[in-house]
Amino acid sequence: MDRLGSFSNDPSDKPPCRGCSSYLMEPYIKCAECGPPPFFLCLQCFTRGFEYKKHQSDHTYEIMTSDFPVLDPSWTAQEEMALLEAVMDCGFGNWQDVANQMCTKTKEECEKHYMKHFINNPLFASTLLNLKQAEEAKTADTAIPFQSTDDPPRPTFDSLLSRDMAGYMPARADFIEEFDNYAEWDLRDIDFVEDDSDILHALKMAVVDIYHSRLKERQRRKKIIRDHGLINLRKFQLMERRYPKEVQDLYETMRRFARIVGPVEHDKFIESHALEFELRREIKRLQEYRTAGITNFCSARTYDHLKKTREEERLKRTMLSEVLQYIQDSSACQQWLRRQADIDSGLSPSIPMASNSGRRSAPPLNLTGLPGTEKLNEKEKELCQMVRLVPGAYLEYKSALLNECNKQGGLRLAQARALIKIDVNKTRKIYDFLIREGYITKA
Repeated sequence: MDRLGSFSNDPSDKPPCRGCSSYLMEPYIKCAECGPPPFFLCLQCFTRGFEYKKHQSDHTYEIMTSDFPVLDPSWTAQEEMALLEAVMDCGFGNWQDVANQMCTKTKEECEKHYMKHFINNPLFASTLLNLKQAEEAKTADTAIPFQSTDDPPRPTFDSLLSRDMAGYMPARADFIEEFDNYAEWDLRDIDFVEDDSDILHALKMAVVDIYHSRLKERQRRKKIIRDHGLINLRKFQLMERRYPKEVQDLYETMRRFARIVGPVEHDKFIESHALEFELRREIKRLQEYRTAGITNFCSARTYDHLKKTREEERLKRTMLSEVLQYIQDSSACQQWLRRQADIDSGLSPSIPMASNSGRRSAPPLNLTGLPGTEKLNEKEKELCQMVRLVPGAYLEYKSALLNECNKQGGLRLAQARALIKIDVNKTRKIYDFLIREGYITKA
């Protein structure tokens, strides 16, 4: 009786012959009365009448072969399986590599057959459509980070964006390094044979169960990451920053419990606490008005304006008392005057107060022999020396800012600070330098 073999075209994937222990080549024989496990013999051992334990030469048998057509008279079942395996290994569209791996069909034949029977087949198309609709219905309420219409980022290996995304590759929906990445090593030398003792067989099954538990843990972690939208780190951080500082602290504390509840329930919990914080702050403001004797909102606006003015005057007096401590230091006086001018013009003070502790600023960085120095021009070398930044890190930050600017059509300082996780003053200097030299444009 002819049957389709359940193994791939690779002989090493088939079980060995029970007679001579050689790898089976189609056609081969399967005993219909022995097993499980199935009892396979090559044609040579079968013709010799090989017998082993319970297996007898007069048992009924099946001829295992895949040398018959399935979808096309000119394609055997074995070639159909080889085509699917080649497409899986080489990728859809790489027809020359697929043909090279198959060895029996040309590039044009592989492409035509696959498109006709596996892509444009109405039966398969309706099945795939039903599977897609079921998957969409299953994930309708989850926080998927990238929709099907989005073009996911494709960060290069070990880049800043790749590290921020924990090595996740959105185009493949997989990680460069899996959780418990070497779990498969425990299985590489395990082979189940009929001669194993009960204890050895139980031990091997325990190892397989442990491996299955590790696979389940991988899937559980991936599901948490997908459901809560944790892949796109920057979007997640921007969403978190819209909350007040107190709610952000709560968000950080409760993040470890997000895996217990679903993404919708977790977001509802955070939003409810954010609403509670806003209500408490509004109640506190109204109580302050009541304590001050204010009974209408027109008076409340006047009160807020006067309160802001008093705070500004208090800040000026505080700064004056600070500068009086360093009145003997002329450079400190100059810094204070510039700081005061920034405040008067509505800008935030950017120049720190000098200290009389005798501490000196760090000397310029010596770039001699540092990797990447030869890729910098003179102005970039001067920038790296002043901000004490190694050339390799500068080139990486520059590339990240250029890519984001090209993607967005412009770049703001706040976006640059979100991309580069270094000192904000260094980020400002790099951002201003790239703007001044024309590498990027302001949004």
